[in-house]
Amino acid sequence: MKNIDYKLLHAFNMVIKYESFDKAAEFLYLTQSAVSQRIKQLEQLVSQPVLIRSTPLRATEIGKKLLNHYYQVQQLEADLLPHIYPEDLISPLTISLATNADSLATWLIPALAKLIQTHNIELNLEVTNETNTIYKLKNGEVFGAISTQATALPGCVVDKLGNMNYVLVASPDFRDKHFKKGVNKDALLKAPGLLFDSKDMMHIEFIKKEFGLLQGSYPCHIIHSSEAFVNFAKQGLAYCLIAELQIKDELKEGKLINLLPKKQINQTLYWHRWSLVKGVFKKFSDNIIEQGSNILS
Repeated sequence: MKNIDYKLLHAFNMVIKYESFDKAAEFLYLTQSAVSQRIKQLEQLVSQPVLIRSTPLRATEIGKKLLNHYYQVQQLEADLLPHIYPEDLISPLTISLATNADSLATWLIPALAKLIQTHNIELNLEVTNETNTIYKLKNGEVFGAISTQATALPGCVVDKLGNMNYVLVASPDFRDKHFKKGVNKDALLKAPGLLFDSKDMMHIEFIKKEFGLLQGSYPCHIIHSSEAFVNFAKQGLAYCLIAELQIKDELKEGKLINLLPKKQINQTLYWHRWSLVKGVFKKFSDNIIEQGSNILS
């Protein structure tokens, strides 16, 4: 039976992390040739390619599985070393998780704040659409992900966090200018909307379901920021779907108007993470579950 050589996995991880053999070599204090040789040795060990030599460099399916295993071994090591060498200065522990932008803009940071303040941690937040965060976990890039998917991945567990409610809003001036006769198909063909990105299916599916309009048939700005959504809407530049949790004050003060009070979208969020979670990773996981369950409806 062949044993995994973690020296080779470490080199592979650096190549994927920096998307470059040269940068990985610089980090590892090796030559580019030596790093390349380690990748070849790893591929010989598993008898198949682990790297797609494209731009950027990408891991193959078996490569993703190896990286996922490597990250979990790192987690176990990080939990064990302080008990073995309590007097040694331990390097910061990198904790990577995937989140949707709306959770990050509302309830997630308070869930992480105390642990970041009390532990030697480098936090890496991968921010993407809530339907895509699960792929970050599947590919081994993060130890946990906030997602709309209810089913756990192999080797992972999942807990329900709660519902995040979204409402269609605009400023009073925007409403008076574009929706004098209410929100209807004709008005939406001219009024500019707002998307988080081109894969913002929540907005696209909502407009399609309620008004029969297809993506591309109506104008939409694209801004990759939940906070900018609020500012854009408050400035009267667009209408958009925003998490109600994020704009409670604006709705109360009348700076934003709920355009369709009888219609809202409820997205159920789930917390996925590796089955084998210990130490600080478990504390992070527990805090996310507790905060999410307390804040989300």
